[in-house]
Amino acid sequence: MSKIYLEDVKIYAYHGVLPEENIIGTYYILNAEIHIDLWKASESDDLNDTISYADVNEIIHNEMKIKSNLLEHVAGRIISKIHEKFPEISYIRLKITKTSPPMKGEMKGASIELEKSFKPDH
Repeated sequence: MSKIYLEDVKIYAYHGVLPEENIIGTYYILNAEIHIDLWKASESDDLNDTISYADVNEIIHNEMKIKSNLLEHVAGRIISKIHEKFPEISYIRLKITKTSPPMKGEMKGASIELEKSFKPDH
C-alpha cells in the first residue's frame, strides 16, 4: 500500500466548548495519513494518477475555518470531505492537536485522532 502524508500543518482556528476559545483561538497542528495506490503515478509522472496534496491541504484549511465545539467533529468533516473529493482513497487517519488547551499545567497540546477505512468500489 502507498501512503501520502501531510505533516504538521499549522493553522490558527477557533474551536472549543469554552466561549473564550471561540474568541481568542489558538494554533492547531494537523497530521494526515492517506492510503492510496501511487504506483500508476510513479510510472506516469501525471498528477491525474494521484491526488493533489494542495487539494487535501485546501480541504483541511476550509474545514478548520468552521467553528466547532469538538475536534472530533472537525476531524470527521475533514475526513468525509477528503474522501468525497478522492473516492479512490482506501484509508485516512487524521490527528488534530490543540496547542494551547485551556487546562492546568504545561503541555505541548491535547490531541484527537480519527481514522477510517473505505471499502474499494467494485
